[in-house]
Amino acid sequence: MTYALRKVGLLILTLWAAITLNFFLPRLMPGSPTDAAIAKLSQNGPVTAATRKAIEIQLGVPDGNLLSQYGQYLKQVLTLDFGVSYTFYPQPVADLVGQALPYTLILVGFVTIVAFVLGTLLGVLAAWKRGTWLDALPTLGGSFASAFPYFWTALLLLFFLGYVFKIFPTSGAYGVTNVPGFSGAFIGSALNHAVLPAVTILITSLGGWILGMRNTMISTLGDDYVTFAEANGLKPHTVAIRYAARNAILPNLTSFGLALGGVVGGSVLVETVFGYPGIGYLLLKAVTNQDYPLMQALFLMITVSVLLANFIVDILYGVLDPRTRK
Repeated sequence: MTYALRKVGLLILTLWAAITLNFFLPRLMPGSPTDAAIAKLSQNGPVTAATRKAIEIQLGVPDGNLLSQYGQYLKQVLTLDFGVSYTFYPQPVADLVGQALPYTLILVGFVTIVAFVLGTLLGVLAAWKRGTWLDALPTLGGSFASAFPYFWTALLLLFFLGYVFKIFPTSGAYGVTNVPGFSGAFIGSALNHAVLPAVTILITSLGGWILGMRNTMISTLGDDYVTFAEANGLKPHTVAIRYAARNAILPNLTSFGLALGGVVGGSVLVETVFGYPGIGYLLLKAVTNQDYPLMQALFLMITVSVLLANFIVDILYGVLDPRTRK
């Protein structure tokens, strides 16, 4: 209980610090949404101070000193009311996030879980069969695939499978003729549009899970308790899974917690290349247009998801490995 309470206190302190940084960082960026709007208007003639003030009121730009803005911001965080987006005015930020979040959770979340499970199993197999082709094939294949950046792999798949062979659509989350819903036509179209982004994320992330699990597993296989289990005549798969893999998976579990926490942030580069309307694509739009309300909501979601994922991993660590509670 003491261990858990200590972790809860650290979570609350870190969350407050993250919320505070989330308030100040967008305001440290040069320029403002008002300046961007005035720059467009000034192409047709000079803009008066009254026009600037009207634009600020229309966009809902916060006024007053930083302390009063910070108090208003904390109130918005507690009520989950982040105002209206500057970029997609007059749509509320909550509506925009609600529309983009399911696409990212389904795409990035599902692929992250599949990559972790598949990479961990292949890493266990490679370590147990080290020195054979079952070790060389996943290790070399994973190393080769993970050496390429997200956007390069995305562009490669987009060019060949989207433009050259025209097997999969090149952008969007569903066809323009489909109406979002639980109909078979919409689900089929959504799955077809998600193939290329999903394959890109899977290819570029699988190698890290394989190599990480393989290296840790090899180190664990040399421990005395594994040798003792083998000497007792236990079956090979029992030694590999229940003895070696159970302890070797702990570092991978930490990485999985961080990756799962980052799911909410989406894959900005992949979603941008494929024009996929997830959180990553929305975040790019918000940063490009200096959309304070939208940026703050997205940054806060990403931060909270990472902190909660780390907290859950810490608690699991305490359950799986009692030594961490000391």
